[in-house]
Amino acid sequence: MPLVAHIDLPTFQRLREEGEEIVDPERASHQDIRELHIGLLNMMPDAALEATERQFFRLVGACNQIVQFHVHPFTIDGLPRSPEAQAHIDKYYESFEKIKQDGLDALIISGANVVRSHLPEEDFWQPLTEVFSWAKENVTSVLCSCLATHALIHYCYGVERTRLPEKRWGVFSHKLVNRYHPLVAEINTRFDVPHSRFNEIFQSDMEAHGLKVLAASTEAGVHLAVSPDGFRIVFFQGHPEYDDISLLKEYKREVLRFYRGEINDYPPFPEHYFDPDVQQIFSDYEHKVRKAKHTGKTLAEFPEAVVISHLDNTWSDTAKAVFNNWLGKVYQLTNQDRRLPFMDGIDPNNPLG
Repeated sequence: MPLVAHIDLPTFQRLREEGEEIVDPERASHQDIRELHIGLLNMMPDAALEATERQFFRLVGACNQIVQFHVHPFTIDGLPRSPEAQAHIDKYYESFEKIKQDGLDALIISGANVVRSHLPEEDFWQPLTEVFSWAKENVTSVLCSCLATHALIHYCYGVERTRLPEKRWGVFSHKLVNRYHPLVAEINTRFDVPHSRFNEIFQSDMEAHGLKVLAASTEAGVHLAVSPDGFRIVFFQGHPEYDDISLLKEYKREVLRFYRGEINDYPPFPEHYFDPDVQQIFSDYEHKVRKAKHTGKTLAEFPEAVVISHLDNTWSDTAKAVFNNWLGKVYQLTNQDRRLPFMDGIDPNNPLG
């Protein structure tokens, strides 16, 4: 599905430089191809705001080239923003009011950082539930990532997430629980997915409320599940959209937080992500960090450039396949008018028939 650069978002130029096909609006207007309009509710903090745009746009753009894809980024109130991030949002993002007026065929909701123990206490909770409520009635399918999964399951089914003893962090192997659902058709029966979270909703809690689990890990728990109807809501607990360096960036952030005294414990390695050579490089660097922190001397540069060639992406092909299945099914179900969620004859309570 070629992405249409319908707004002057810098992410489009970055994707062009990576070799992605981006269609300008003039060319798109002369193609006899149906449009799909996908919302991206981006709730990620400032440091990850634009990276999250690129990651989800890239997954969308990798899908079957039968549709013109218009992705509409927007955000909500209650999320702290720097002046620079707010300027980016003001310039390139749409308002939720415009999203509601124009309609969407599908919606992606990103994760977010939280500061309180219970999600309903977060400043963004009320604006987020307004998006949930509207999307349930007006959007064919909603795909939730990580925190959004926890929030929507809490909102719809009253299930609170559980705080884990330690951060679930790394790249974990998963297996299909259900091999016959349309979302997992033709994908590998075993595949990797990155996770990065302190909380979890367990498979038993999901299944007790009628959710259908499609893929899970013995180490990391459920990654992929769907609402009881099979399609209206898609839940990710992992981060298949991550770049190969995303966990490296998180590890760097945590190391620097330790150096600045913001956390007491030196961060562990993300699991199943660094090979032995990289682990040795970062073990040596830990000694430099501790010494610099103790002596007050300047910290040596984080050895990011040295380790990048050692990092493998073992999840993106499966992520693209799942997105391709998801948006292909959206294409089959949606009305031509994006303000209407389903074509005539589709039962919203059983869209997969």
